[in-house]
Amino acid sequence: MFPLQFLYNFFYIAVVTDFEEKKKKVVQYDTSTYKRGDLLEVPRTLFTHFGIYLGNNRVAHLIPDILPGLTTDEKAIEKMVTNNRLILGVIAKKASVRVDSLEDFAHGAEILVNHMDKVCSRSPFEGEEVARRAEKLLGSVVYSLLWYNCEHYVMYCRYGTSMSFQTYQFCKVVRKIVCSKTSSLLSFLLCLFIMFYMGSVSIFGILPTLIIPFTLWMAS
Repeated sequence: MFPLQFLYNFFYIAVVTDFEEKKKKVVQYDTSTYKRGDLLEVPRTLFTHFGIYLGNNRVAHLIPDILPGLTTDEKAIEKMVTNNRLILGVIAKKASVRVDSLEDFAHGAEILVNHMDKVCSRSPFEGEEVARRAEKLLGSVVYSLLWYNCEHYVMYCRYGTSMSFQTYQFCKVVRKIVCSKTSSLLSFLLCLFIMFYMGSVSIFGILPTLIIPFTLWMAS
């Protein structure tokens, strides 16, 4: 129990500290500009975060969070999710669809409204249906950075299709880097180095040395 208690204390302190800091930087948003069922997105450092506006200054969004797996203290869990909680939630694949205020959701960032309507080929549902679908999915979920993140959640709620343009672009870039002629050459040299350094000059050492670079070369 000691490791769990230590982690709980660490995150509880982080929650309180981060919450106090955020209170000093609160940005007021005009809620009259948002309608129930709107898809909201805010830019973050490395990614864009998404949510569904439910009305009355409430936003449903899927966010990684390790804390629910460490404690049942609802008051601590309800506090705004800190970066520590979020990062460890991504690693542990723990997340929840929760409702936060517009201010906590946006973290002071600019909010784009229904921007996905311009890029998604499907027509959005009516606002009430979008909000109903968003509320139906509230609770704990298994998180996947590539296969089920906040964008998958809002796309399902508003358009009925679970997809992520961010994931697609990320995989496209990774594929371009990995499946390149330079990567195939580097992997061949690395395999040769490992094979001779470990003295495994055998059929079991030669085959990976040839197959891995060849596969990358053919994919480039």
